[in-house]
Amino acid sequence: MWAYESVFYQIYPFGFCGAPKYNDGKFVHRISKLADWGEHLEKLGCNAVYFSPLFESDSHGYDTRDFGKIDCRLGSNEDFAEVCKSLHSHGIRIVLDGVFNHVGRGFWAFQDVQRNRENSRYRDWFYIDFGGNSNYNDGFWYDGWEGHYELVRLNLRNPEVVNHIFENIRLWVDLFDIDGLRLDVAYRLDRDFLRQLRSFCDSLKPDFFLLGEVMNGDCTPFLADGMLHSCTNYDCYKGLYSSFNSMNMFEIIHSLMRQFGPEYWTLYKGKHLLSFVDNHDVSRIASILNDPHHLPLIYALMVAMPGIPCIYYGSEWGEKAEKIPGTDDNLRPCFDEPQWNQLTDWISKLNAAKTSSKALCYGDFKSLMLNNGQCIFERSFEGERVLVAINATADTYVAHFNANAGRATDLITGELHDFGGGSELPPYSAAYWKIF
Repeated sequence: MWAYESVFYQIYPFGFCGAPKYNDGKFVHRISKLADWGEHLEKLGCNAVYFSPLFESDSHGYDTRDFGKIDCRLGSNEDFAEVCKSLHSHGIRIVLDGVFNHVGRGFWAFQDVQRNRENSRYRDWFYIDFGGNSNYNDGFWYDGWEGHYELVRLNLRNPEVVNHIFENIRLWVDLFDIDGLRLDVAYRLDRDFLRQLRSFCDSLKPDFFLLGEVMNGDCTPFLADGMLHSCTNYDCYKGLYSSFNSMNMFEIIHSLMRQFGPEYWTLYKGKHLLSFVDNHDVSRIASILNDPHHLPLIYALMVAMPGIPCIYYGSEWGEKAEKIPGTDDNLRPCFDEPQWNQLTDWISKLNAAKTSSKALCYGDFKSLMLNNGQCIFERSFEGERVLVAINATADTYVAHFNANAGRATDLITGELHDFGGGSELPPYSAAYWKIF
């Protein structure tokens, strides 16, 4: 599967393109600017883009009005087709946000129910009680997503609804040549629907990638045969930054051991979760870390750990933003052009090391040395061994451990490394040692 050998880049199109917060009905060709970033992504070493919602919606994209039409605030279907063509020419795969649990109140079928009530042929597309009332005084009650009644829950047990979704996915493949879907709130989606979705997507395109958003709990049911290829690794999201802020590498390494360790009972042995340090819903990592020296190190750890790394647009050059209660607007800014600095250059080297190493893409996980401020772990696959070393402290540390090897090449710097007499880890440093 191509996704297991990829580094993803997430873009939130409405923010990225500077679109109005609410759908004003005005058609503007904003989305074409995405094509200009292909060279930046290729240089950064990202070979897949995950686009947050971009179809016609009431406001933020997760309140869909029409699955078959790019939002007028962004442009046209033809505009986005050109964007996808350009990105594909840079070797970049396209993954769209599949928001199938719910739609917006402006969704055409729900508006038909508002007009025709019991006589609407779409009444069974939703969970509706005509004996009640809604927060919007519709004269009927309906189920919304987790109490948010601007998001109307779809009835995914209705074959008409499923067919409507599948025909739009087929349209996205035909028009945009997409390579996969990220499923919004996958933990809420009907399991039978997920199985149908997997079977349908497999019939459309070889290696069509399905990623599920799972916020907490065990991802195992979603990764079963005939289900999804990957889920978001929220379990390790907190552990990554907390390990640095509390100077406690035990937290993240123990989480990784529980998920991917050598024991037969580990949760996700042989599986591939999506790793990230920030996204469109949480504060940017540069605003979370207490010590800015740790910013390059957390990316080194995230890229090298088991999973599929994903970088949120702008964070590769250290953009800051803290989540504000009640709004995520500041987390989803518009940038006229990409920036390149020391952090960006470092991340590009990490990404190149990741995608060039089968061990870093597919390897087992084994902890070799662990202190509060340092960790060394091994990724191995089909005879290739890569040791990952992190020193999060301001002091040089000499690590003594059984590497079972004499020399190695650092995949990040290209420098030779000799394990004789212990391994010296400079202050605030990271290394990917490929043993030979």
